[in-house]
Amino acid sequence: MKRRHLMPFGAQTSAGGTVEFRLWAPSAPRVEVELSCARTHAMLAMRARGGGWYSASVENVEAGARYAFRIDGGITVPDPASRWNPHDVHEASAVVDPCAFEWPDASWRGRSWEEAVIYELHIGTFTPAGTFAAAIEQLDYLVRLGVTAIEIMPVSDFPGARNWGYDGVLPFAPDSSYGTPDDLKRLVAAAHERGLMTILDVVYNHFGPEGNYLHAYAPQFFSQKHQTPWGVAINFDGEHARTVRDFFIHNALYWLEEFHFDGLRIDAVHAIADDSEPDIVTELAAAMRRGPGRERHVHLILENDRNEARYLARAHERAAPLYANAQWNDDFHHALHVLATGERDGYYADYAARPLWFLGRVLAEGFGFQGEPSPYRGDRLRGEKSQQLPATAFVNFMQSHDQVGNRPCGDRIAAIAELSALRLGVACLLLAPSVPMLFMGEEFAASAPFQFFCDFGPELAHAVRDGRRAEFASFTRFQGPAAAAAIPDPNAESTFLRSKLDWRECAEPGHREWHALYSELLELRRRMIVPHLSGAFHGGSFEIAGTTGLAVDWILGDGSRLALRANFSSTPWRAPPPARGEVIYALAAGPHYQDSAVLPAWGSIWMLESARG
Repeated sequence: MKRRHLMPFGAQTSAGGTVEFRLWAPSAPRVEVELSCARTHAMLAMRARGGGWYSASVENVEAGARYAFRIDGGITVPDPASRWNPHDVHEASAVVDPCAFEWPDASWRGRSWEEAVIYELHIGTFTPAGTFAAAIEQLDYLVRLGVTAIEIMPVSDFPGARNWGYDGVLPFAPDSSYGTPDDLKRLVAAAHERGLMTILDVVYNHFGPEGNYLHAYAPQFFSQKHQTPWGVAINFDGEHARTVRDFFIHNALYWLEEFHFDGLRIDAVHAIADDSEPDIVTELAAAMRRGPGRERHVHLILENDRNEARYLARAHERAAPLYANAQWNDDFHHALHVLATGERDGYYADYAARPLWFLGRVLAEGFGFQGEPSPYRGDRLRGEKSQQLPATAFVNFMQSHDQVGNRPCGDRIAAIAELSALRLGVACLLLAPSVPMLFMGEEFAASAPFQFFCDFGPELAHAVRDGRRAEFASFTRFQGPAAAAAIPDPNAESTFLRSKLDWRECAEPGHREWHALYSELLELRRRMIVPHLSGAFHGGSFEIAGTTGLAVDWILGDGSRLALRANFSSTPWRAPPPARGEVIYALAAGPHYQDSAVLPAWGSIWMLESARG
C-alpha cells in the first residue's frame, strides 16, 4: 500500500518524474530553486503565481535530489516544508517520493482510546543507538509490559545532532540524526504489527531559535500583536493567517496520512495565540475528524496549562470527542508529587496546603483547578469545570519529559520520593479509569536522569547554558558560581549521553521489582478496568477522611462501579468500605478487606462491582 499527503507546500513528486516546487514567499521580489542531482546542477527561476506564491515544474528529477530556494539573488534557504534535510537545517532539502515506501499495515484501523496505555519516549535517548531503527528493537518489550501506545517526542528537524525536539524549524522533516523518513515509517509499521498505537508530539506554538529562515521572505508567518515565552507568536489570526493556518493543518494531516500515525499530542496549546473563531486548535481537530478520523481511530491529545474543558467536550448522545480525546493532566502529577516527595517549590506551592484533596479531585473530576485562583500564577483564575467529562478525557502521569527534564539535574521521582508513597502513586496511576502515561524507563526506576540537552551554535549555546543556570539561581542549593556549575551544560554531549537509558537495569535488583509492579498492575488494568470504560460520560466522586484518607468512587461506562480506598500516611487508617464489590487489588493490605476496614501505612484497596452482577 502507498500513502502520501497532497499539499500546496514543498516539493510534490509525480509518477513521471516531474517535481513541482512551491514556496510561499510574500516578501520576496524574486525566487529561484537551486537543484542538484546526478545529472545536473541548475538555478531555475520560479514563476510568481500571485498571493506570494512561487512555483517551478521540473522534469526528470530523481528522489534524493537536493534543492534549496534562493531569495532575491541573496540568501539560499531550505524548504520550510521539506520532507527531509539530510545535512541539518541550514543545508539543502532532499526530494522525497512518499510512494516509494510500501506500507505493510493496510488492515490497521487503530485501537479505541479506552485501551490506551501511553509510553512517552525520546528517540535519541530511548536506545544506545538513538535511532528510529533501534527503537523497533524495544517494541516487543513494551507489548509485554502492557503498553498499547507509544508517544514519540517531537522529531521535526532541529539544529545540531541532539535536542528534545521542541526547537524544531522544519516541521515536515524527520530529523536526520534519527534516520530517514522511511526509517520512521518502518517504526510506525512495526508498532502497528504488534498492536501498538503511535502518537507524535508536535509543536505549533513557535519555531526554534536557530535555523528558521521564514523571517527573511515570509515575515507574515509571524504575529504583529502576540508574543509567546519563546518570542514572537505564529500568525494564526492576522492578515495572511489563512496560509499559515493551512501550513500547520497540512502538517497534522501529513503525519497522520503519509506516516500513518494514530494520533498527535499538541504541545503547549496555552502558548498558541489565536483570537479567531474557530481557533486553530478547533479547526485542526475538525480536519482530523473529517479526514483520517473517518476511516480509523485517530486521537488528539492536548497540553494546555489553562485547563480548558471545552476542548475536551463530548457529543451529547455518545462519548466520542468533538475536539480532543484528552489533555495531559499536570494537576495529577503535581498533587501526587507533593504527597510523595514533600517538595513545595514553584508550581507545587499551589498544591502544598491540601495535596490529597487535589489528588482526590483529579481522580474523580479531571482537573484539580476548575476556575479557582492559582497563587503561583498571581492568583489568576485557572481552569474550567470538568466533572461532566469522562475520566478518559485526561492523561495522568507521574513522570514526563517536562517534569523530569526541567528539574536542574533531571532527576527522576524514584530518586527523590518516599518509596512507599511512590508505590501507592503507581497504583493510583495505573488502575484509575483515566488514561495512564509512563515516561521511558519509569517502569524499572531507571537511574539515568533525563536532562535538558541541545546542540546550538556557539553564541546561542552559551546563552542557553547561562540562562539555564540563572533559572535556578533562586534555589538555595544552586547559589554561587560553584553550585551553579553543577547544573549540566545543555550543549555538552555528555549531558545527552548521560540521559540514555541503561536497559540492563531492568533485570537488576532494585529495578526488577518496580518492573514487576508495573507489569502486574497493567495486566490487571487490561483485564479488570479497560473492558468497562467504553461509553463513560462523566467523572466520579471523592471524599477526604481526616488528612490522610482518600475514598474515590467511579461509575464506569457499562454501569460497573470502581472504588479506591487509600491511606496516604505512615499510620493505619480505618477506611469506609464501599457498599459492595470484589477486591481486585490490595497494596500492603490483606485480601479480606471486608473483615477489617483498617488500611496499613501507605495501603490501598481497589474494589469492582460489575454491572452484570
